[in-house]
Amino acid sequence: KSIKSNISATSVCVEYNKVILGNSPKTEVLPNGTADYNFTTSFECSPDGPISLDDIAQKPVLLTVMEVLQKEKKQKEKTLPLGQAVVDLLPLLQGECSFKVLAPLYAVPTSPSASLHPEAEGGLEVAVCIQEPLLSAAQLSNSNLLSITLEVAYSVPEEFDPAGPLQNYMACLQVPAAGEREFPLLFKNGILKLAGEKEPLPRPKKWPLANIMASGALSIPNSFIVGGPYEDEDGELNKREDREFRIQAESTKRVVWDMERRCYLDPAAVVTLQKRIAECWYWPMEVCRVAVSSPSKGKTSAADKGDEDKQISFHGVAFVNMVPLLCPGVKQIRGAFRVFAYQDSEVLEKTKSQHSVFQDLGTQLGLTKEGLWTPGINTPVPKAVPSKTQKEDKEKIPKDSNRRVRSREAYHDMSFIMPVMARGSTTLREQCLSSQRYVEAGTFLVLEIKLDKALVPKRSQEELTERVKQMIPPRPALPPRTTGAKKAVEDYHNLITNLAVTILSEYRELFGEQLPEWGEIDHQTLEEQKHQLNLELSISGEKFVLKEQLQYAVVKIVREKYLKTTVFENREQLQAFLCELYKYLTDQMHIDLNQLLSKESASPFPPSRLTEEQLWLFAHEAEFNKDYELASFYHQQRLAQDQHNIQYQLDHGAFCLLLEVPTQAQQCFQQALSLDPHHIQSLLLCGIVAVMLQQYKEAEIFFEDACCLEPTSIVAWTLSGLFYELQNNNIQAEMAFREARKLLRAQLAKERSTPEAAAGEGGEKPLSAECVRSPSPGPGEHLPGNTGQNQEVPLHQQGRDSEQSQPQPPLPPPGFYTVLLGFLCPCQGLSPCSCFRKKMPSLGLMETRFLAAPCPGSGRSQPPCTIFMKTVEFLVKVNAIQFAHQALAHELLNPEGGPSCAYYLTLARTYLLKEDLSKCEECLCEAVRINYV
Repeated sequence: KSIKSNISATSVCVEYNKVILGNSPKTEVLPNGTADYNFTTSFECSPDGPISLDDIAQKPVLLTVMEVLQKEKKQKEKTLPLGQAVVDLLPLLQGECSFKVLAPLYAVPTSPSASLHPEAEGGLEVAVCIQEPLLSAAQLSNSNLLSITLEVAYSVPEEFDPAGPLQNYMACLQVPAAGEREFPLLFKNGILKLAGEKEPLPRPKKWPLANIMASGALSIPNSFIVGGPYEDEDGELNKREDREFRIQAESTKRVVWDMERRCYLDPAAVVTLQKRIAECWYWPMEVCRVAVSSPSKGKTSAADKGDEDKQISFHGVAFVNMVPLLCPGVKQIRGAFRVFAYQDSEVLEKTKSQHSVFQDLGTQLGLTKEGLWTPGINTPVPKAVPSKTQKEDKEKIPKDSNRRVRSREAYHDMSFIMPVMARGSTTLREQCLSSQRYVEAGTFLVLEIKLDKALVPKRSQEELTERVKQMIPPRPALPPRTTGAKKAVEDYHNLITNLAVTILSEYRELFGEQLPEWGEIDHQTLEEQKHQLNLELSISGEKFVLKEQLQYAVVKIVREKYLKTTVFENREQLQAFLCELYKYLTDQMHIDLNQLLSKESASPFPPSRLTEEQLWLFAHEAEFNKDYELASFYHQQRLAQDQHNIQYQLDHGAFCLLLEVPTQAQQCFQQALSLDPHHIQSLLLCGIVAVMLQQYKEAEIFFEDACCLEPTSIVAWTLSGLFYELQNNNIQAEMAFREARKLLRAQLAKERSTPEAAAGEGGEKPLSAECVRSPSPGPGEHLPGNTGQNQEVPLHQQGRDSEQSQPQPPLPPPGFYTVLLGFLCPCQGLSPCSCFRKKMPSLGLMETRFLAAPCPGSGRSQPPCTIFMKTVEFLVKVNAIQFAHQALAHELLNPEGGPSCAYYLTLARTYLLKEDLSKCEECLCEAVRINYV
């Protein structure tokens, strides 16, 4: 599509793996700029054939559109390349049997200036299909695809000069293939760029091909280098102090590849890769510079060309840490890696690689000729018998020559000694010193290693949650609800009291409080007063309001206490129920009126005035005084008030840890987790107790679930690292610590950028160590002047508090009891119709209220600035001394930490909890010595 209008006829040349598969017939270009080739070609692919699955993974189909020129008389038709397009065959390795793409067509430059604008100028519609899948279902699920992208080498030595002789900048990394074979991934033709603008982001990755004429066709479709913050990288030079150096290096002289190499890994190769990474964490990425042939007018022999133009120099190596690929769910590592001088002994020690990969590729690179290959310094191979020429050359070497040069000459491989010494010691010294230029210049490589599937699958959040539910014993069934009936009766009592007070007030307004001289009112006078009071209440409408309120209270008692919500079957059942209800309501009314009107009525038992916060303070004080029996009593009181409060369960479990009773602590933490399976603190505490009880499989599930639910929690990742370290799983531990440090750096950077917001938040919200316990009241919250201000009152105490706050009414005159009974209980007052005319909806369960308060932080000087001190602060709060000591040991060895004042103060707290007063005193003395303030 979109072929230029001045072109009349074209054809397409299809090429794969440097082999031309065929040419399409000449096709006329239609007026709309399209040409229908309708050309089909094919090739065979087999694991053992000339075109293997590795070729499918890393080599595209190259399509070249040729313009067919008009032929002259007695001459063949001439063609001129117009554009090129590539088709990636990777979908065939991902289980697809056919796909169709519109490959962008990039123009072939006719001059150097045309290559500066490699935009696509059309496209080719290409359909790819195979008769049967390349991989079976089992192979597809167990195989993998490894992609390595070498981006740029920054801060290269000053000797790299674009104006000098042409050089080929190469790098290579060996990866395991099927069986014991090694597959070298070679990156050639790096482009040396001068200092100037940075490399743009995002930018496309390139194919490792040299036979593409259109520079735009080198870009891999839908594959880009996107970069990212230095702190999020996995390699070296990712700390805050390296940021300035990285920024400066990106604008200096550099070698750019931006090349991606792929490698198909069959199931056996996947196992080998995983085993190799576990055995050897660091893999060598070798780099070098090789002089290439330059066109010259003079005739030079082939031997001279090979000897002069193929000399290798600047042989260096970067050690790539592959351990993160063994962490669950990790499919990619990207970062900067320093380049060091290649030394066989150092490479053997770190990577267990016996020799350089360039030695194996000598034939392919043309380095096997005389004097073209020099192995690394200090090669540990047997000595060779020197010849006469070698002895003479050794005598010419000055005594003050580089010691590495002398040792290298003494221990050269026999197959390379003769060529090297034939070239003389000056060339050897230059090659040895050139490798050191990488260290002096601070050269580093930026590369990316990516897998199609993680080597260690990460368990999903749903699976972890299900595993946690299986480990937590099921909660017992909820007891039958009795609070509804109790609440209905309490409401009835309160309503009777309010009605009595209201009627008593009306009586006093009508007749006053004056009693007769003989102290008793006769029956006729009472009847008259009753009739007049009833009349006044009816005229004012207050009587109907009071009866409506009483009706609702009666309906609630019928529904909640007697559980009657359906129609009665016959009239006899209805009458029997009404008799029982009337008797019960009358008895309860007599109780209320006696308590209100009788002078001798005893005052009710005062309710408990201890709040949840006060109980926690008393428990904390008893713990401090070592009165653990009293502290246990207060904790039990808190749980008795609300067994569904997660914080109460956690506080009780922390108290059990203080008593060194992990089994009871486990029950408390599991009870809290059963209330909320996604509660991070409960998950972490369950994991801590599981470690104490040597239940390591369960502990791993708890820690992994916590990190999955809250991936931004520093404490969760640090505790996971400490756990994996106990299991001697150094790979997982290092990954967890690295993730925690990354989160801490991001948090500190955010606090520095917004100090006001950070000061208000007070640190990490999800797992603040100060918020582990229930909030304690502030110094002014319970003062007399602050009573009732900005305080929430529990639902079950609102009625009692309001009742206690009301003033008690004065006693009525004698005989008023009879008048009140007559008003409240007339013969027609409790008819069935009035009871069931209006139905109120039944009340639901009372809403559970979880108290919350700001974390106390006014007494601290500075928050901890390392992941271990943050974690220790959490662990000391919950009395997890074993994990706290392990984290403090890391803090002591941490380069960012060390024996600080905060370290010794925290260590003293742990000894104080263990009642080891002598060690506690020693730690306090060390803290005072470091900072007496």
